[in-house]
Amino acid sequence: MPNFFLESLILSHFRSHHVVNIACDARPIAIYGANGAGKTNILEAVSLLSPGRGVRRASAEEMTRRPEALGWKVKAVLRSQDRVHEVETWSEVGAARQVRIDSKAASQLMLGRIARVLWLTPAMDRLWIEGAEGRRRFLDRMTLSFHPSHAENVLVYEKNMRERNRLLKDQVQDAHWYRAIEGQMAEAGVKIWAAREEALMHIHTSQERAETAFPTANLTLTNVENFEVPKNSEDFSAVLAEYRGRDIIAGRTLAGPHRDDLYGVFAAKNVPAKDSSTGEQKALLISLILANGRALKEQTGIPPILLLDEVAAHLDTGRRAALYDEICALGAQAWMTGTGAELFEELGTRAQHLLVSETDGKSQVEFT
Repeated sequence: MPNFFLESLILSHFRSHHVVNIACDARPIAIYGANGAGKTNILEAVSLLSPGRGVRRASAEEMTRRPEALGWKVKAVLRSQDRVHEVETWSEVGAARQVRIDSKAASQLMLGRIARVLWLTPAMDRLWIEGAEGRRRFLDRMTLSFHPSHAENVLVYEKNMRERNRLLKDQVQDAHWYRAIEGQMAEAGVKIWAAREEALMHIHTSQERAETAFPTANLTLTNVENFEVPKNSEDFSAVLAEYRGRDIIAGRTLAGPHRDDLYGVFAAKNVPAKDSSTGEQKALLISLILANGRALKEQTGIPPILLLDEVAAHLDTGRRAALYDEICALGAQAWMTGTGAELFEELGTRAQHLLVSETDGKSQVEFT
């Protein structure tokens, strides 16, 4: 069966880990051990094989092991069907992280073309009840999995928006200064909207087709200004020009994909996700990650790598077994953490079981 997985992962001076070398196969990996042993640090390292700042959104300096503070390195061998890629990412003494793919220098954006990685962390449990920024990041992570170019479009849009905001704050009135910037914003912006909407369509279709133990979430893309999303860059340029007076007063850009929000509804009860119980909100997030994985497999033939931090902690035995069954049916290499081995009993030999412990201030990792 076509698959995508890590064959090996080497960490050097990364977070709590001095040197760790993990050789693994395509099966899920159940990582267990005491709190503070360094389990989530392993998931964070894997998340850096995709574009962005990883599961914790940490700076390169924050990831370096103390007290040495020499910098850190993550090296992995990724197998995708019959292709093998060697990926390295590192930071030297707090400098911006660098990337090398198959021994050649590369940008972080290039990682999105070879590695599809999705994650769910305890910090995301409050996704539906906190600010829109977190929901946009969640949506963009899903969107990036379908469209590797999405990250570049977001970067172009945000770079030009910062330039526009500087003009707005300086109360610049001359339209000439805005046109080129707004043109680039508009071109990137409509691509962002189109990619987000397509991602939501894939998720919706996947949920409709699936027989799953987890609830369905109906998702809608909304925006603060409640205006009709422009269909092309010319229309969006016109919107930016129209809003320019208001934006000068506000000192910032008021309309665009940077103000989008993701509205979710617990479909079976027709209740907004934000008003659902804590357990229901968690189940909805798991459902969306699984739907994203299924949709990706339908689109590309290959499931993504899943990073599920403490995912089993608040699931009863039945729901936990259902989650593991769905992960195995998907064929995904899921890296999962939990405090005890008993949380992964239902997986049995379908998974690799990795114990993380700490001795004399150094994390130890061994398969059991």
